[in-house]
Amino acid sequence: MKEVLLVKRDRDFHYPIYFEENFQDLSEVLKKEGLDGRSFCIVSDSNTKTLYQETVLKELKKLSDHVSVFSFTAGEQQKNLQTVSGLYQFLIEKEMDRQGVLVALGGGVVGDLTGFTAATYLRGIDFIQIPTTLLAQVDSSVGGKTGVDVAQYKNMAGAFHQPRLVYMNLSVLKTLPDVEFSCGMGEILKTGLICDKDFFKFVCDNEEKIHKQDPELLMKMVKRCCEIKASIVERDPKENGERALLNLGHTIGHAVEKLKDFQIRHGQCVGIGLAAAAFLSKERELLTEDEYTEILSGLKKYNLPLQVSGLKDNDILNATKKDKKMENGQIKFILMDGIGKSYVDRTVTDLELLNAIQEIVV
Repeated sequence: MKEVLLVKRDRDFHYPIYFEENFQDLSEVLKKEGLDGRSFCIVSDSNTKTLYQETVLKELKKLSDHVSVFSFTAGEQQKNLQTVSGLYQFLIEKEMDRQGVLVALGGGVVGDLTGFTAATYLRGIDFIQIPTTLLAQVDSSVGGKTGVDVAQYKNMAGAFHQPRLVYMNLSVLKTLPDVEFSCGMGEILKTGLICDKDFFKFVCDNEEKIHKQDPELLMKMVKRCCEIKASIVERDPKENGERALLNLGHTIGHAVEKLKDFQIRHGQCVGIGLAAAAFLSKERELLTEDEYTEILSGLKKYNLPLQVSGLKDNDILNATKKDKKMENGQIKFILMDGIGKSYVDRTVTDLELLNAIQEIVV
């Protein structure tokens, strides 16, 4: 086994994040965490089913005679209540009880949907996260936010439900298409911009080695992101305050993602949203021109888009008003007060948003 990071959950309870290089210790880890002998259901999509499902299935069968598999077509379009309903029906037919464990094997879509199902099936059962994309490893698999989209509105139905553990096999990143790796880098850059200037610069300065997936650098980068997110989540598990900072770049990013009917990947939309947030921060004289340029340069280094075509400014503005981050009719917008320092602002005007949106629309 490699390194383990503990994340505080429900007062004194901690759940572990295991950083591994393969799946061969999965059964041992689950046994160590007291999950042997349970019923398991692997939830995967059409991508992870082909790549990793059989390997994980073999590991789980070392622990239990009751292991089932539920798969759905890959894509954000499937992250909805209809898919959840299908999973409910499957679990009922398999007679999974409250001692059952769901195993989220996939990226953010699989993890969010599985976690939401676990939070609501029989009023809550255990689940574990096995994230297979860089974006899921550094963001969605940690923190207990679960959810599905409703009528293409992002994560409008959800619950806070922490996993029993997270098992990260970093070797799976070798199978990621370049565009998916870039999407993960969008969340990584966001993490540095929130609260760690040195980390942001480290990621920008090591572009070549990171693109080549240097194992040591990847481990350092993923672990640092998990440490940052875990510390924020521990202090604010249900997003009553500080945790909202993790939404940097997401307000406009989610609006773009929705209006493009999820044809642009989430990490790419985060990149676009970060560019807009940086512009707005610069206009408020919170970022210098050099800092603004540095942020855009970092996004470009990892092939993240800074603009989007085919959308109207006012449509994006209106879509931001339907975001779950609205509070009493006002958007909680995350601004950057220099690189590595962000805060929640509730005074951003429609005109300011429109000006920022015009910078990212072509």
